Amino acid sequence: MKAVFVNQYGGLDALRYGDVPDPVAQPGEVLVDIHAASVNAADVKVREGATKNTSTPRADTFPCILGRDFSGVVAAKGDSSVDLEIGQPVFGVLAPGRDATYAEKVAEKAGIVCPKPDSLSHIEAAAIALTGLTAIVSLEDTLKLRAGETILIQGGAGGVASYAIQLAKHIGATVITTASAANHAYVKGLGADQVIDYNAVDFTQAVKDVDAVFDTVGGDVAARSFAVLKSGGRAAFIGSGPSAPPSPRADVQALRPNVGRDRRHLQRIVDLHEKKIVRLPEIQVFDLKNAVEAQRISESRHFRGKLVLRVRA
Repeated sequence: MKAVFVNQYGGLDALRYGDVPDPVAQPGEVLVDIHAASVNAADVKVREGATKNTSTPRADTFPCILGRDFSGVVAAKGDSSVDLEIGQPVFGVLAPGRDATYAEKVAEKAGIVCPKPDSLSHIEAAAIALTGLTAIVSLEDTLKLRAGETILIQGGAGGVASYAIQLAKHIGATVITTASAANHAYVKGLGADQVIDYNAVDFTQAVKDVDAVFDTVGGDVAARSFAVLKSGGRAAFIGSGPSAPPSPRADVQALRPNVGRDRRHLQRIVDLHEKKIVRLPEIQVFDLKNAVEAQRISESRHFRGKLVLRVRA
């Protein structure tokens, strides 16, 4: 099968497009013919080798195929216990520690693969798989955001954050977000109540006493986010590696969402879409063989919405 992979960790020039052996579905798994796979910030870290020594088990064997989420069609079943059918459209996110979706095929446990509804194309399903899962786990399961609370969402125009803005509004929270001036109309259209231009305004001077922070940026932005929390507040971080940054305050919580994989959360993504609670992000589509350009844009971190690889027409 065709795939995008690396034979050694490195920059964009480490990416290769070529042939690799087809995967085989083991008992309890399905083999999926992939139609689309999304590009995530984590893919760049895997390519560079930044995740190989984390607590998350990750094979350091090459060739290493990149990619964590996908949409496609079931091509084979590992055994008769699998409750999905050959020819059935599905989407999903690979188990933690696995990267393998920049490819024409992937094998994964059937229990963490979800039927794809007709209301979503393969491109669309791939675009909201990992982003939707991450936002739902972060806001609902980790922060336990409640109606009437105020949340600051850092990096509002990104894939996870743009999903989180809409979910937070559905929950009934007041949403403040950061975005460049060019993306203010976009995030306001998603439901943000207040938008801060991070190029012009120090958010720690514009925001105070929020109940929760959801940081998708990391670095200095994450470290400074503690300052805007009220006493008893909590912050969730997905841009700071496998652990939350240490809190400088004893009166607030620093949390790292445990973005596990299960069909229940994927079905939640479907339900939110079909009830028109969360709309699709802006999507830029690239052919699989052009994954280098997609990752170039991804690592710049100056784009909005989602980047998706088209594997099959």
